[in-house]
Amino acid sequence: MYKILVSPILFLFDAESIHYFVCELLRFAFKIPFVPQILRSLYTYDHPDLVQEVAGLRFRNPVGLAAGFDKNAEMVDELEALGFGFIEIGTVTPRPQPGNEKPRLFRLKKDKALINRMGFNNKGAAVAAAKLANRKSKILVGGNIGKNKDTPNEQALDDYLICFRQLFDVVDYFVVNVSSPNTPGLRDLQEKEPLTALLRELQKKNKEKFNPKPIFLKIAPDLTLSQLDDIIDIVKETGIAGVIATNTTISRADLRTSQAEIEAAGAGGLSGAPLAHRATEVIRYICDKSNHAFPVIGVGGIGSAKEAIDKKNAGASLLQLYTGFIYEGPDLVKDICKSLVRK
Repeated sequence: MYKILVSPILFLFDAESIHYFVCELLRFAFKIPFVPQILRSLYTYDHPDLVQEVAGLRFRNPVGLAAGFDKNAEMVDELEALGFGFIEIGTVTPRPQPGNEKPRLFRLKKDKALINRMGFNNKGAAVAAAKLANRKSKILVGGNIGKNKDTPNEQALDDYLICFRQLFDVVDYFVVNVSSPNTPGLRDLQEKEPLTALLRELQKKNKEKFNPKPIFLKIAPDLTLSQLDDIIDIVKETGIAGVIATNTTISRADLRTSQAEIEAAGAGGLSGAPLAHRATEVIRYICDKSNHAFPVIGVGGIGSAKEAIDKKNAGASLLQLYTGFIYEGPDLVKDICKSLVRK
């Protein structure tokens, strides 16, 4: 029904505007008696074989929602009813920021893809923390953290530490985002020396806590094999929990969309179906090269149960959706969970 009736109507409108409209509609509907129960009955699939123990956390199923959809932790309870096993909020920065100028989110329908240059638009870590403190559901929540656009890389650690402190009591795990292409200079922090220093200090503060939280690193799909080798070394050296592979790509190779439409959309990170193969390659390389030394959360181009299984077969411990969820609708989560049980 979603693909036949709903998405054709939604896709008539500006991508970012319709996103906010649908989110508001879901929040409104969730307040109506029995709607939460109806949503859970439609979209939730529980099975003992789906339960996953990863990084000391117990996930009810391995299919999560990637960061970017609920930047400010405003919809955790509503999204839990759609069957996800975990929700990742953010990317959150210490101070609120509006992000890049609009328009900044574009659909490439022929490719089942999105281009975004949102630029970490969010209301700040304090707002996200307050929202999470008041949530009702028990679903696991990850906090994806980044730096403000006007913070120089030399001071980036301070931003990550602020977010870490403000979110620590209300999230179950952290994700360090140094791989978005939409904040100038951010990807420079993926280089071995600055990244090791950043993660080492975060892990130091983490270990000072009575109950340390798993810290994951989100990486770009555009890294070379040599850089991926560095990532493996860094994860082992710093002792963080694992890796999320991958973020959006700056590549525009092999797209079916016309060059004119691609150029009209402009700069930004590409997500969705064109990223599926490369993301799976990165997952497989990291898992094989590290001898499965740490968990990898697979994300990038999952628009069907087959693509989810491909990433699990490549070594992913958990999965995340975003663009596939937009194109395929909420049935996708349930479809993947059922296929993983049958696998």
